Amino acid sequence: MELNVKDIKRLREETGAGVLEVKQALETSGGDYKKAYEELMKKVGSKAAKKSERVAKDGLIVSYIHAGGRVGTLVYMACETDFVARTEDFQKLCKEIAMQAATGDYKTVEELLNDEYIRDPSRKISDLINETIAKIGERVEIRKFVKYSVGEE
Repeated sequence: MELNVKDIKRLREETGAGVLEVKQALETSGGDYKKAYEELMKKVGSKAAKKSERVAKDGLIVSYIHAGGRVGTLVYMACETDFVARTEDFQKLCKEIAMQAATGDYKTVEELLNDEYIRDPSRKISDLINETIAKIGERVEIRKFVKYSVGEE
C-alpha cells in the first residue's frame, strides 16, 4: 500500500510520534487518517502515563490578557527541565492553556484539564498536554492558575 507523505508529515506534527510509528499506524488503519490518528493518540496517552511519576521541578509562569484588558490569567506550568521550558512546543502549550483559563470560570485545575479545547472542541486540555508530553519526552502539568476579571470582587 502506498502511503501519503502529507499524511505522514501531518500525523507526526500533530502527535509527536516517530516516522515508523506513524507509518505503522497508517498501514494498520488501511491509510485511514482518522483511525491512524486515534491509534497514535492512544499511544500518546500511555506515554504520558509512564511519565506521571517523574518530578516536574521546572517550568514557566505565563500570562494572558484578553483583548480590551478586562480579563487576564496567570498560569504556572511545570516541566522537568529548564531546557524543555525554553522550547517552542512547551511555550505554545503554556500560552494556549493561559488563554483557555481566561474563557471559563474554572475553580480547579481538574476542571480546566477536562474542558473542551476552545480551538478544537473534539479535544480536551488534557489531550493537548499529553500530545506535548509525547513530543518533548518530559512530564508536563498545570500546577495552578488564577483568573482576574474587571468588576469582580
